[in-house]
Amino acid sequence: MGTSRFVPMTEVPHRRTELEGKRIVVTNGCFDLLHVGHLRCLAFARSLGDLLWVGINDDQSVRSQKGEHRPIHPASERAELLAGLRPVDLVTVFSGRRATPFLQAARPSVYVKGGDYRRETLDAEERQALESMEVEIQFFPLVEGRSTSAAWEAWQKG
Repeated sequence: MGTSRFVPMTEVPHRRTELEGKRIVVTNGCFDLLHVGHLRCLAFARSLGDLLWVGINDDQSVRSQKGEHRPIHPASERAELLAGLRPVDLVTVFSGRRATPFLQAARPSVYVKGGDYRRETLDAEERQALESMEVEIQFFPLVEGRSTSAAWEAWQKG
């Protein structure tokens, strides 16, 4: 994967400085099994600014959130897949259960989450960080019948 699209967490502050003046849109998640809902959400997010920067949970944080059999694909492959999608400009893998350090370093203008979230259900720490930076928070409506968890459960049942 080209280094210009993948930004290690240690390089996020430097890359963000290079992007000063741009309207940066950020979203984050596990992106364990990509589906059309992800793609539509990413396209929506990209339409809101000059570039889309995606944060991806590392393997350990996915395991702690989703269970011992997840992630299905390692973080390096999830990052490569996302970086190859047209709407995505930059990708960063972050550690820990919360995206707060990534959000604080990327300092977005806009933050986008899927419609399975609402302002009240965002992680309190992440929401506080976003609000303290005066980041606009947007939600993309769920694509009915499309979720990674549902796909994973269906696959396990055979």
